[in-house]
Amino acid sequence: MTALCRAAEEYIALRHRLGFRLGIQAGILRRFAKFAAQQRAPVVTTALVLLWVARMTGVLPATAARSLSVVRLFAVWWKQREPRTEVPPKRLMPGRHLRHAPFLHSTEQIAKLLVAARQLDSKSGVRGLTYSTLFGLIAVAGLRISEAVKLDREDVDLVEGVLTIRATKFGKTRLVPLHPSTTSALAEYAAQRDAAVTKIRSPAFFLSERGRRVTDWSTRYNFAHVSQQVGDRPSQRGFTGRGRYRHGRGPRLHDLRHRFAAETLLTWYRDGADVERELPKLSTYLGHVKMEHTYWYIEAVPELLQLASARVVSHRDAEVRR
Repeated sequence: MTALCRAAEEYIALRHRLGFRLGIQAGILRRFAKFAAQQRAPVVTTALVLLWVARMTGVLPATAARSLSVVRLFAVWWKQREPRTEVPPKRLMPGRHLRHAPFLHSTEQIAKLLVAARQLDSKSGVRGLTYSTLFGLIAVAGLRISEAVKLDREDVDLVEGVLTIRATKFGKTRLVPLHPSTTSALAEYAAQRDAAVTKIRSPAFFLSERGRRVTDWSTRYNFAHVSQQVGDRPSQRGFTGRGRYRHGRGPRLHDLRHRFAAETLLTWYRDGADVERELPKLSTYLGHVKMEHTYWYIEAVPELLQLASARVVSHRDAEVRR
């Protein structure tokens, strides 16, 4: 068995121990490793992967793209041990939607975002007040954007410090406990909001200057605008023709939710917690229906995958010593 074949088997075993089900993916990776052995290729390279895909016959573009993405994830992991490994570029082949790798904002970046959001132009100051608080809540509670903007006043318990998230993405309702500092910030927002908004036309917790519920679209737009102001998105000149300026590509508001999940997992691993036991709690908190949606963060964040790999190897070595 070649070194690459052994690495593939080790990777498959690791993913299984982390809770992933790799029926189809395992088969894809083993076929690639066998092909690499036939080509006498000692390491993964982009050229090798493309040659392998090119020799697939009778498969749809989406199938070929999926196969490439499986090998790419393996290459990301293996490169930590074999520096000669080449990780094929993302979207090297069309045909399959790929989830965006999360952009993990630093604490300093989030602080700058909130300061800039607080200074958004508005006659009454409500715009900056609303969006800075809304962005902050998503960052510390890991809410989906749709969940945050749909919060009504009755859903925000400022006494107990609990949010009621109703009719979520998958039609379920859940309770989200808050840190006392978050509850305090929401209480301060509520007082300033009621003092600034003269005509309230919605039961929403987060209001616009007109007293209406802020929308998902306006929330994303203002985040993109603020991200550009603080330098997280490149400046782009030009007018869209719809009354809005271009804000380029870069970190998304949803990345604040990703950061919350990733930082929680990183903290658990660094503190030596039993992540397998704790993971269902995070999954419930985030409102995930399937555990693999939470496991995704482990493979999407290189540091998490490295920590998880080290944990599995450590446990395996401990079992061998017994």
